[in-house]
Amino acid sequence: MWSVLLASLCLEASAQDALFRFSGKVVDGNGKGVAGVVVNDGMSFTQTDAQGAWSLRTDTMRSKFVSISTPETHVLPQQEGLADGFYVSVRDLSLAGGKHNFVLEKRKQASDSFCFIPVSDPQVRNAREMKRWRQETVPDMVEVIDSLRQTREVVGMTLGDLVFDNMALFDEYKASLKHTGATFFQCIGNHDFDKQYQDLHNMAMGTPVYGEMVYGRYFGPTDYSFNIGRAHIVTMKSLNYMGGKQYLEGMTGDQLAWLEKDLSYVPKGSLVILNMHAAGWNRLGADGNVRQADRLKEVLKDYNVHVFCGHTHFFQNVEVNPNLYQHNIGAACGAWWAGWVNQCGAPNGYMVVDVDGERLKWHYKATRRDFSYQFRLYNKGEFQTQRPFVVANVWDWDNACRVVWYQDGKPMGDMEQFVDADEERASQLKNRDQAVKTAHLFRALPSDGAKQVKVEFTNRFGEVYTQIIDL
Repeated sequence: MWSVLLASLCLEASAQDALFRFSGKVVDGNGKGVAGVVVNDGMSFTQTDAQGAWSLRTDTMRSKFVSISTPETHVLPQQEGLADGFYVSVRDLSLAGGKHNFVLEKRKQASDSFCFIPVSDPQVRNAREMKRWRQETVPDMVEVIDSLRQTREVVGMTLGDLVFDNMALFDEYKASLKHTGATFFQCIGNHDFDKQYQDLHNMAMGTPVYGEMVYGRYFGPTDYSFNIGRAHIVTMKSLNYMGGKQYLEGMTGDQLAWLEKDLSYVPKGSLVILNMHAAGWNRLGADGNVRQADRLKEVLKDYNVHVFCGHTHFFQNVEVNPNLYQHNIGAACGAWWAGWVNQCGAPNGYMVVDVDGERLKWHYKATRRDFSYQFRLYNKGEFQTQRPFVVANVWDWDNACRVVWYQDGKPMGDMEQFVDADEERASQLKNRDQAVKTAHLFRALPSDGAKQVKVEFTNRFGEVYTQIIDL
């Protein structure tokens, strides 16, 4: 009995030792308080008062960061182009006596327009792959960013798997994104955990080590938000990590509660951009979907939502409902730096999204290719399983798009959509049968004696992309 009582007292003392009252201010460069800024510790939320003051009672066994949701009236804090200054670790807070001031710069001029660049899966594991990332993808992005930022602000977001289970590469990865001209944020992927450990919520209470700890030292909290223009942008961990590279795609109940609280400060009907590594609603290859997708959809139901995700190395657009559109974009590394395409045949690349108020317009940018490269065309005989056909792989296809063809200048109507493995990807594998199948393939059967086929892809924005092939 006494041992039970003693254990209970020890646990109570430990719990009390872990609870801290953290406080501080959100101020501008002149030290003036910024009112109404949302502050959270991953569990509890508050807003700054008229003087910019905030206070949170935080359980440091469960919360590892305090962060702010930068308001649209102020510049996104960054250091050398990497998002920074919007969070503080609870360890640093404790060492500072529980006090911390966040400093924001007021925007000189507000704008509802900006450019958003989601990038999925650099996934570098060694010096060779880091070289490809730094010499292929990054310079390509910088050239695009240089053009875009002449007229608007550019925000970048890497959608997880920054590295490939090699934490030592975080330094060089971080250095690769300095001074791109954009403010770059990060999202954690399953290969960004320290594989020695499980993630925090799976470890024993009060553990000094956990799976996302190293990631946190470099990039801060895994769940956070900010505001720019008329958009509320949220980034979340969508993985349940068990250690040793084992994981499930999913979110905890605490995370979904966090998202509900975060969105409670956002007017219903607003544009919300949600970034996560694992997808929610893929219909082909659905084993990569988070297990709480229905609950997540319910939390998001009152907003106009675009979800950007990666993980699958497979391009797939899903219109979940009229207010929820998921972009599972192609990976920067394609099929793990094996060549120039993803598993579905989409080229290595990244997305470029123009945000104007609450309207989005997007284009996939293939690395080292012009923006006009929006589909791949295979001639008769080139696609082994479709030898009589001309085949188009239209990666950024959705139900609002149209793919038509012309034979020797004569309109022939819509191409036939079908499901198969992309030819270029299949040809990379020793066993073609292991190639993943995609639904963004289209075919046309030319007549005997036909000399030329033209294919037109019209995207959901009415833009037309054309390729012509001689038979």
